[in-house]
Amino acid sequence: MQISGAQMVIEALIAEGVDTVFGYPGGAIMNVYDEIYKQNKFHHILTRHEQAAVHAAEGYAKASGKVGVAMITSGPGFTNAVTGLADAYMDSIPLVVISGQVPMSLIGTDAFQEIDAVGISRSCTKHNYLVTDAKDLPRILKEAFYIASTGRPGPVHVDIPKDVTAQIETFDYSIPVEIETYKPTVKGNPRQIKKAIEAIASAKRPLFYLGGGIINSNAAYEVRELVKKTGIPAVETFMARGTLRHDDPLLISMLGMHGSYAANMAMSETDLVIALGARFDDRVTGKLSEFAKNAGVIHVDIDPASISKLVNADFPIVGDVKNVVTEMLELCSAVNPENYESWRETINNFDELHPLTFHEDSERIKPQWVVKRVGELLGDDANISTDVGQHQMWTAQFYPFTRPRQWMSSGGLGTMGFGFPAALGVKAAAPEKISINFTGDGSILMNIQELMTAVEKKLPVINIILNNNYLGMVRQWQTLFYNKRHSETDLSMQPDFIKLAEAFGGVGYRVSTKEEFDAALKDAIEKNVVALIDVVVERLENVMPMVPAGGSLFNMMLLEKKGKK
Repeated sequence: MQISGAQMVIEALIAEGVDTVFGYPGGAIMNVYDEIYKQNKFHHILTRHEQAAVHAAEGYAKASGKVGVAMITSGPGFTNAVTGLADAYMDSIPLVVISGQVPMSLIGTDAFQEIDAVGISRSCTKHNYLVTDAKDLPRILKEAFYIASTGRPGPVHVDIPKDVTAQIETFDYSIPVEIETYKPTVKGNPRQIKKAIEAIASAKRPLFYLGGGIINSNAAYEVRELVKKTGIPAVETFMARGTLRHDDPLLISMLGMHGSYAANMAMSETDLVIALGARFDDRVTGKLSEFAKNAGVIHVDIDPASISKLVNADFPIVGDVKNVVTEMLELCSAVNPENYESWRETINNFDELHPLTFHEDSERIKPQWVVKRVGELLGDDANISTDVGQHQMWTAQFYPFTRPRQWMSSGGLGTMGFGFPAALGVKAAAPEKISINFTGDGSILMNIQELMTAVEKKLPVINIILNNNYLGMVRQWQTLFYNKRHSETDLSMQPDFIKLAEAFGGVGYRVSTKEEFDAALKDAIEKNVVALIDVVVERLENVMPMVPAGGSLFNMMLLEKKGKK
């Protein structure tokens, strides 16, 4: 059929089964927004900032497993969205971000709201396009969704000049995607898988190292079965929380800079690392030369560039984690769980020596208590998002995750301001679950304008502000490594969060006791509107354990015993 480029965008989104689009209109994308007005096949959520639109699309993608879609205009509209693109690229989140561009005749003339969007996005997207002819739009849009969702997922950017959206051309979306230079390997090499199983069977202290790729490939339940059948202990990365249930006896905890003592010591003592969908990030490995230095390495990843990039893999397996683990399950009868009994006992001893805990306080609220309390009250009924900082690490440490896609946070880029808009996207994707955003008094103000989006679109996200009047994580580093020189991290001057929430049409609470917190959370859930719960917490609490940057995993700063200073 003969339709305009703008209509092609709408028809492509419908053909891809898109039900929600996040965005912010402007001059260069106006033709497309005119077509959005005319259709009723998908829902558009108007955010109050372009960065928030992309973060919301990220939250939607993380919670649903689908491709998130955001739409923005040219110039500052696009530059505002770049942080979201970079965040999605670092965390392998499937997005298609469509931006408007000035007309073809004006490109390169420094026209009003012109920016080299494709040039800017090249380094922070999996792929990008500048569409110069409407006849190419069906192919490009179909390729964009395919590239975003296959192989190692990631954001794809499609930049469309305004005159291209007005061109009339033939729309045919039936042509299959054929990209000669892009053919992800999804099946693992059977010989390598067999060798890996043999290595596991002969190891004395093997350890599963579970990464975010497991969540992306929807492989959590296969991984749970593999861990159970082999009896091999497992550690999770920050991005993999929820792969195993929090109460799985074989789950040690999260490892890395703020991982548990037992998890980090297990990685330091293992003789075989079984890495599934993990990229050996510096926050996990610490000092590379000391990381699992006496261990062989099995590395399963769909991205061949990730394998042996940082840590040499003795058994490299390129393939989709779900497919590889399924094949490993068929061979794992060769692995005897009883062989690892003493290894499991050693790890239990590590955990008993320095458990992942905190010092309770009868008078003041500890931030860790808030996270644990929400877990006790809501558990599986909540989806959990966070901003970035101390609250993020406490949530990763102490929330009792029960399932994949329950946990949404900015890992690789560490983007303050991610949590609230992401939680809106999560609520749009999973309206049956309570959407909680743990945030800090610094992070929440980064995208506070999205209170208006939440009220208008009836997305009742509950923001729990762990308020210590500091940029807490930076303050922690200044305390520990800069001789307590707290340079520009004091946030004692703050808005009245109750009045702020109410001004936008939501509800606000300020709590300083455990009883007040329970009452506030209950009331926020019952009112079913966007909420800010401002929790006054211990100001100088630190996230522990902690591996200093560049240090070895086994050389941790630990929680001081109660009563010691």
